[in-house]
Amino acid sequence: MNDTASSSAANDILPEGAIPAATLVIMRPAPDGGPDEILMVKRSTNMAFAAGAVVFPGGRVDPDDYVVARQHAPDVDPADGAARVAALRETLEETGLAVGWPALGDRDLEDVRRALLSGTLLSDILASRGDRIALDSFVPFARWCPNFKEARTFDTRFYAVAAPPHGHELTVEEAEHSHIFWASAHRTLAMADAGEVSVIFPTRRNLERLAHAPDFAQFSAHSCQFPVELVTPWIEEREGRSFLCIPDHLGYPVTSEPFDRVRRG
Repeated sequence: MNDTASSSAANDILPEGAIPAATLVIMRPAPDGGPDEILMVKRSTNMAFAAGAVVFPGGRVDPDDYVVARQHAPDVDPADGAARVAALRETLEETGLAVGWPALGDRDLEDVRRALLSGTLLSDILASRGDRIALDSFVPFARWCPNFKEARTFDTRFYAVAAPPHGHELTVEEAEHSHIFWASAHRTLAMADAGEVSVIFPTRRNLERLAHAPDFAQFSAHSCQFPVELVTPWIEEREGRSFLCIPDHLGYPVTSEPFDRVRRG
């Protein structure tokens, strides 16, 4: 076992108090025929976590997400199923895009979104409509739990999905986000390098991974080649400089970054 593997093995334990969460990488063909575009949202500057950062849609897992998972994906591991539901629900709330919900058309979408934002349970909405959701369309590819003392600790499962067709304009939920846009992974990284946007450490590492696959189909194939293991970054001293590191066997092209350059939360 090499030094990196030894370090990662020591970090496979979930930090105490970690909050279950999920995020969704939504990919669509680019109009110019280039690499797939990814839906990104910019968090409001008044948020406690990742204020002003550009992230993928998502959020924490709610108790009702487990209820929906039991009803719509009884054969899936409960934590995985609830995370998929949370990714679907949070994406709809944050962006107005119904992913994995084929029966929810543009005509009813805004009413459902408002109901969710007002506190109506997703399980009640699905029951009243008689709809089924398609959680098997989500491709799991990562699970991150950074344990930075200056930020909240989230145990976040990452999923990728092809963008569904839609005929309405996507808008952010203004209480948490200020901007929404589609851009390739390459483009978002270039914007971050130019100082046009800010990205936290997990988002950057996953954008770098996404940038190596030109479209959703190829990223799905890439994801199947690597295990989904808990990633808890650790600090290593290298030639007098501190680096934040992740395991080197999970498909990430970049596995360390100087600690003084990292945005952690």
